Amino acid sequence: MIARSRYGRIVTSVLMVIILLAFLVLLVHPGLFAHTSPLDNGDSPMAPPGGPHLFGTDQLGRDIFSRVIYGARPVLAASLGGVLLAMLAGVAIGLVGGMAPRTVSLVVMRIVDVLLALPVLLIALILIATLGAGVKSIILALGVAYTPGFARIVEASVRRLRSIEYVQAARMFGSTGPRTAVRHLLPNLVTEVVVMASSAVGWAVLTATTLSFLGLGVQLPNPDWGSDLAAGATSLSTAWWLSTFSGIAITLTILVANFAGDWVMTLIDSSGRGWTRFRALGGLRTSLPRTAPGPTIVTTLASEETT
Repeated sequence: MIARSRYGRIVTSVLMVIILLAFLVLLVHPGLFAHTSPLDNGDSPMAPPGGPHLFGTDQLGRDIFSRVIYGARPVLAASLGGVLLAMLAGVAIGLVGGMAPRTVSLVVMRIVDVLLALPVLLIALILIATLGAGVKSIILALGVAYTPGFARIVEASVRRLRSIEYVQAARMFGSTGPRTAVRHLLPNLVTEVVVMASSAVGWAVLTATTLSFLGLGVQLPNPDWGSDLAAGATSLSTAWWLSTFSGIAITLTILVANFAGDWVMTLIDSSGRGWTRFRALGGLRTSLPRTAPGPTIVTTLASEETT
């Protein structure tokens, strides 16, 4: 059973690495998969799938396969960029909410709670209406919309970690708030932040394509899954291929993002010694007893904080 479990994890890891590398190539150089420009008008408009056009052509004769391949770039760029921005901002706000004085923490987290109560799509629509359509606007909108979730998770984890003995001992020996956050708290937040980020990518893909579907993302004739889906939505009964393949691409990308989140969580849970060694770089004492720190531990922490 153990061998089978290890073999399954190895196979899953190899498949996920291959899929993620394929998405990386789509993001950086989609021309490796599609050799036809997505903007070239062909001589056979509305051609069904088959022959030289694997996914058929649209109203202007443009190859749909090429548009699906090149349409991955704006979607992935907006989703990954938005989640990265939200992760960085959320970690910073969560650390402030967890380490700042009570009054400051109360104000910061009440603002976070108000933003959490609003739908993500509503926040994104308000920001894009102000900033204008485009991939950069979507990245900023997704970053702002998903920041409260990261901030709340980090703030709750910081409050939990503040009561641990080695953090209290570090503060007792003069460690400042920023030093304590960077050296003792951040390394222990990596698990929650990485897992949440990997899971948030799928939702970000759905939000980004929804915004493009509404005409707030990449503008036609440039390829984008959401805008192409909207362009073919009115012809589903007569030309189903115009939007079907873009919808399949969106669905598969969300599924891959969700599976990637589960895979990252499994790797973290099963990487005992390596993960413990990584966290130890930030000052974590995995062998500390849960009682008050003894003389040896206090001496060690004191010597570390004075260096």
